[in-house]
Amino acid sequence: MKLKNAYLLIAGLLIISSCKNDDDAIGEVVPPRLLSEVTVEDDAEIIEFLKTHFYNKEEFDTPPEGFDYKIVFDTIAGDNSDKQSLFDSPNLITQTITVDSEDLGRADDDETIDQTLYTLVVRQGVVDGTPTIGDFSILRYEGLLLDGTLFDASVNQPIRFNLSSVVRGFGNGMKNFQTGTGPIENGDGTISYEDYGIGAIFIPAALAYFDSSPNTDVPTYSPLIFKVDAFAYEPDSDLDGDLIPSILEDLNGNGYLNDDNTNEEAEADIRTYVANYLDPDDDGDGILTIDEIELDADGNFVGFLDTDGDGTPDHLDNDL
Repeated sequence: MKLKNAYLLIAGLLIISSCKNDDDAIGEVVPPRLLSEVTVEDDAEIIEFLKTHFYNKEEFDTPPEGFDYKIVFDTIAGDNSDKQSLFDSPNLITQTITVDSEDLGRADDDETIDQTLYTLVVRQGVVDGTPTIGDFSILRYEGLLLDGTLFDASVNQPIRFNLSSVVRGFGNGMKNFQTGTGPIENGDGTISYEDYGIGAIFIPAALAYFDSSPNTDVPTYSPLIFKVDAFAYEPDSDLDGDLIPSILEDLNGNGYLNDDNTNEEAEADIRTYVANYLDPDDDGDGILTIDEIELDADGNFVGFLDTDGDGTPDHLDNDL
């Protein structure tokens, strides 16, 4: 299970990466490519896949006996020529997400490029609400290249991880899925869920591994597909235990927690990087964040304090 590997060092977890030419030899050095160039190529490849493939919609609409509720993609051709393409499906959701080349370790390129993320919601879950990129999610997944090659998968049982500890496109795609009911004890040591969200996320390389894949089965600059079963999620997850829900540590509001680091300059001196949602002392002043926020009598987060009235909350202000 490699989904927790990432291109940023995040509290011991790394994220996911990819490559464009399937003929590249493992270990071969691929010359750096511009984000702008890769973006155009990836979007064209994903759209081509979406326009030439369909999924087993009839089985989901009228489940046959023993149906496993697994998505199957196939090519629109021959006997399947009349099938509705994924691109034309009313269940396809598009999101525009802005990526800076600096986020990919390419600060010198100085590019800011919009990416299109495509999410197919084949079945929506029955539980109201959807996870944020700061929440823990309980799910099952398969990772595929556009040619159908399986490069990663969770075991059949549900797996739990935070949606900011995986590739950016995966976490943002999961925000489109309501979840199901459970867990249900099966009596054999396993658990299951019912009526959960089912779908697939189509991710351009800039929202996946880009040029830093930890998986030798994924070429650099590769767009990816993740089939997902969205079982459950934990609202207002708090990764660093500072009692601030992680989603509230998205200071710039861009739906990406890994570029919010209040004391980045100080951390650069010791060659480390800890985003606020993973940092128990966000401003690095030696006072824990939990001691610089407002809590109620039961110790629950209520809001932020600004003792000196300068407009910067105490937990982000190291000059109090």
